[in-house]
Amino acid sequence: MAFVIDKSVEIDAPAALVWQVLTDVDAYGEWNPFVLECKTTLEPGSPIDMRVKLVGPPKQQREFIRSCTPEREFSYNMKPAPLGVLSSERSHLITDLGDGRTRYDSHFQLNGPLSVVVGGLLGGALRKGFTGMTDGVKARAEALKAVRD
Repeated sequence: MAFVIDKSVEIDAPAALVWQVLTDVDAYGEWNPFVLECKTTLEPGSPIDMRVKLVGPPKQQREFIRSCTPEREFSYNMKPAPLGVLSSERSHLITDLGDGRTRYDSHFQLNGPLSVVVGGLLGGALRKGFTGMTDGVKARAEALKAVRD
């Protein structure tokens, strides 16, 4: 059984600007309440190193870029635990809605027998984190658009 968090939001900013917000990982600390620091090249197979605020003090986390289609999507996952007891999928997808509007879809999924345990222990904190990041992407992109207009 999987543990899944899907969040979507419409943003009053063009897709290219939303992509810029998502991929300017050096600026995450300025607007992202969940991923406080992030370093990556976004090249498939390369690491994505994050400092994440979940419960207690922020923790370092390393995952690996799975895919990156410029101005459309990028995804990453953790190194699976032995015997498939836990694995993860994380993706960011942007869709140009026309008229300078964009939809941002955030997807997170834990798979494997331990996903139920992790979801039970950390589900509330994970939902809060992904909601904060989704809301932050919207606020940041719309604020940058307002400055440019």
